Amino acid sequence: MNKPFSAPVRLDLRQRMIEDMTVRGFSAKTQHDYLRVVTRFAAFLERSPISATAEDVRRFQVEQREAGMPAPAMNSHVAALRFFFTTTVDRPDLSRRLIRTPYPRKLPTVLSPDEVARLLAATTCIKHRAAVAVAYGAGLRVAEVAALKVGDIDSERMLI
Repeated sequence: MNKPFSAPVRLDLRQRMIEDMTVRGFSAKTQHDYLRVVTRFAAFLERSPISATAEDVRRFQVEQREAGMPAPAMNSHVAALRFFFTTTVDRPDLSRRLIRTPYPRKLPTVLSPDEVARLLAATTCIKHRAAVAVAYGAGLRVAEVAALKVGDIDSERMLI
C-alpha cells in the first residue's frame, strides 16, 4: 500500500532565511545584521513578518525616521527587508514599498604633508610607524594592513 503524499514540513522562517543567505554566500556579519533587522521588524509588528502589509512597511520606515535613525542605517534595513521579502517569503510586492533614503556622501579628509609627518612622528614603535605609513600611503584599511604578508610586496616594482 502506498503512503499518501504529504507536503514537507515548512522550515522555521529564521532557518529558511539563514539558508537563503548561506546559499548566496553572505558573510556571517551580513547574516547577523539581516536577521537582527527582520527580528526588529517582527517586534515592531508584534506578529510574524510574513503577515506584514504595505502599510506596516510604511509605518516601520516612518518610525525609524522619527526615531532619528541615520540614512545609511535605514538603507541597511531596506536591504535586509528587501532580501527577506523577495527571497525568503516571496513577497516582492512589499519589497517594492521599501524606500531608500538619499544622503550626501562626504569626501574623506586629505591630510597635508605636514600633518602626515606629524602623524608618523607621533608613533613610538617602528612597527606601528610602518603600519600607519603603509595604510595612509596605499589607502588601505586596518584589516588590510594587518593581513599583509612579505610576499604581498613587490620591491622591484615598488608595489603592494
